[in-house]
Amino acid sequence: MRTLRALAVLVSAVLLAPGVAYAEQAAPKQPVAIGFGGAVASIDADATAIGTRVLADGGNAVDAAVATAAALGVTDPFSAGIGGGGFFVYYDARTRQVHTLDGRETAPASADENLFVENGEPIPFDEAVTSGLSVGVPGTPATWQDALRKWGTRSLNQMLRPAARLARDGFTVDQTFHTQIAGNAERFSAFPSTRELYLPGGAPPAVGSTFTNPDLAATYETLARQGARALYRGPIADEIAATVQQPPVDPAAGLNVRPGKLTTDDIAAYRTIEREPTHTRYRGLDVYGMPAPSSGGLTVGEALNILENFDVARFGEGDYLHHFLEASRLAFADRNRWIGDPAFVDVPARQLLSQRFADSRACLIDPDRAAVGTVAAGDPRHPQPCAAGAAAPTPYEGENTTHLTVADRWGNVVAYTLTIEQEGGSGIVVPGRGFLLNNELTDFSFTPVTPGVPDPNLPGPGKRPRSSMAPTIVLEHGKPLLAAGSPGGASIITTVLQVLLGRLDRGLTLEEAIAAPRASQRNSGPAQVEPAFLALRESSDLRARGQLFSTSPAEIGAATGVERLPDGRWLAAAEPVRRGGGAAQVVHPAP
Repeated sequence: MRTLRALAVLVSAVLLAPGVAYAEQAAPKQPVAIGFGGAVASIDADATAIGTRVLADGGNAVDAAVATAAALGVTDPFSAGIGGGGFFVYYDARTRQVHTLDGRETAPASADENLFVENGEPIPFDEAVTSGLSVGVPGTPATWQDALRKWGTRSLNQMLRPAARLARDGFTVDQTFHTQIAGNAERFSAFPSTRELYLPGGAPPAVGSTFTNPDLAATYETLARQGARALYRGPIADEIAATVQQPPVDPAAGLNVRPGKLTTDDIAAYRTIEREPTHTRYRGLDVYGMPAPSSGGLTVGEALNILENFDVARFGEGDYLHHFLEASRLAFADRNRWIGDPAFVDVPARQLLSQRFADSRACLIDPDRAAVGTVAAGDPRHPQPCAAGAAAPTPYEGENTTHLTVADRWGNVVAYTLTIEQEGGSGIVVPGRGFLLNNELTDFSFTPVTPGVPDPNLPGPGKRPRSSMAPTIVLEHGKPLLAAGSPGGASIITTVLQVLLGRLDRGLTLEEAIAAPRASQRNSGPAQVEPAFLALRESSDLRARGQLFSTSPAEIGAATGVERLPDGRWLAAAEPVRRGGGAAQVVHPAP
């Protein structure tokens, strides 16, 4: 723990000088910032600087979140952008209410449960990823506009201009940006529109060079002038549909790119949905999150309720980690069995978050021995102590999402997770528009995960695929204590859970909880763990209890968060190392 504290006690952020244009030079990346006037934490320094400048100029947290997200569409385009979707959680300081906005992508009206089945067999996952078949109707532009309309103080026009300028003038390529293109070079090169943008001269842009995206700048400017409707009706919608139906693949690439059936009618029909947040009490605090079709709020909430049965704060580190892994395993079993799009599936949300159900699951945790393999789901509608039904393992989800967290001078807070799914999404840039299309429909189960057991996450017409995004806001006595979230596919849930436990139970500061070595048990045999987790002294104790580990991938998540300190200052925190480190900034630094 002393090592974590030394790692996290670093330096506060620097604000752009008054009068500097939003898209001008950002302060160097710094993972921790403390001060007044509001705070922003994201994966990127340019995006964080733009959001902080909005706060400094009198915008609120919603305004700054949209401006930051738009900038991430420029600098972190392989994780997010207007070709994708996401979930927006907002705390209103005036009313002390938490609101959520579902901007998840939707399947075309022609989709059925066999969307990814050919000749009676599921399509290979890697072939589905790079296809028109995997593209859902983007929800991000509608999310930005609707969030601003409901809770913001600035227009979409104002909040898109800084990102448009950033795309036109360019930003400095870092190692992460270069590596993400290099890792996708083979499939990016198959599409002339993607190749021309991200592989100029046949190679990824060099680290330290300036990258510009004039097509995206022009697209942003169109949305700024005409509103988000410009993406859902008119030329841009026509071009998205045409790109999906006839993917612009180079025949010489030899890639079998399946077309999709997304139509302009599907795109025009898209709407965001304001939903009631998930809510659970943990250690006397109120924890709010995103409801279905995200599984994030329900699964984090259930795991916390399970752990409410144990005095986690007094556990030794080995006991704590064992119980964290086992609670995650049980909560994921229930997630896989019960959660899907509530427009299509009767999701027992209230029962999943009941303490009675959590208690019936907690008694399955053996403090001395890990469960073996995949555990079975419980029945939240009829909970029986230590009883379980048929098992449902966790399918794969793409891991390259992004998360930003914002707070303003009035105490409003936003936790916003957005994505295009896989790193690079479908791999297809809409020709002439400068943005990648998502491959979000691969978050559906291709076939029932467990034969003979109902699967709530099969494709359907207009259906929203289940997600693990878990933007979370924690209140103490009705006021913000902290907010956090992360990318990472299904590991988002365990990352957010681990950050919350580290901060609330284990005596870590928020920055230490974000920096801590991670593990992710998602109802599978081995848990995914980072190499640093295996280096912990307690890892041998956990193995002795039967915990199994896999170190692929080497990094799990890339969290950001904000916390209101007792004296009224905001603390913003981001990753010190993962994904090249994140960027935290406050309006008026006051360490």
